[in-house]
Amino acid sequence: MSLASWGLLFTLSVIWGGSFLFAKVAVAEIPPVTLAFLRVAIACAALHLVLRVTGQRFPRDVKTLAAFTVMGLLNNAIPFSLLFWGQAQIAAGLASILNATTPIFTFVIAALWLGQETPAWHRVAGVAVGFSGVALMLSASLAGMSSAPILAQVACLGAAFSYGLAAAFAKTFKKTPPMVSAAGQLTGSTAILFIPALFFGGSWSPAATGALVWMNVLALGLGATALAYLIYFRLLATAGATNASLVTLLIPASAILLGFFFLGERLEPAQLGGLGILLLGLVLLDGRVLARLRTPRADRRTG
Repeated sequence: MSLASWGLLFTLSVIWGGSFLFAKVAVAEIPPVTLAFLRVAIACAALHLVLRVTGQRFPRDVKTLAAFTVMGLLNNAIPFSLLFWGQAQIAAGLASILNATTPIFTFVIAALWLGQETPAWHRVAGVAVGFSGVALMLSASLAGMSSAPILAQVACLGAAFSYGLAAAFAKTFKKTPPMVSAAGQLTGSTAILFIPALFFGGSWSPAATGALVWMNVLALGLGATALAYLIYFRLLATAGATNASLVTLLIPASAILLGFFFLGERLEPAQLGGLGILLLGLVLLDGRVLARLRTPRADRRTG
């Protein structure tokens, strides 16, 4: 990758890592489903403005809108709601670690369920190692060695599973411009979450919500969603999907550091151990490190 692409990659990891920090602050005053609606609604408005400025046409046929709605449900409405509910009870860093299982669920769904990918041995090994890291974190909670509620962690894993389903369904939009797909799914998730946001909003009042919380809501919608999509699609164009996927390995580090410096969060030993095992599983799943180790040194110099 070029230096510019590396810069985009690290910038994206900080923004998406920061989203866990923004959510942790905002969910202290705003109900999870309502916060999910605000995030997608703000991002939706921003991306539709980008489409208008760039002259890109937004499709309005029923088939495409229905596909956008399904994608919005799987990639925004369900995972955002589950993550925010989980983050109301666990640290931002831990939520980001559990969310890093997304590539594992994506592979399991694509290869073992839908048959879209070949289950190479290193990928199967990566899944097994990655899930053992998750098992370590969950077992620590079950054994009373961790204070993190088990259901909150399962909710974050449910969000990762939903992202995996979304990745499989995303093949529907191969011929759709990426920015149009992003605006479309956000349009669908905004429509889906509108009524639930009102229903689960309870006694929450926008007027009673502090300025700091609203700043974090805007950061979630404009920064961690709308701007992040723009950066991600630029990274895809310049570095390719495989290199762009490296952001998965960097997000937990960003979230953990931001949570430590701004919220005073500290991960427990089992969570740090689980993170290490999970990252090893992700490296195995990716396979590039193994391929490089198998490549003769002379070939690396001439490649």
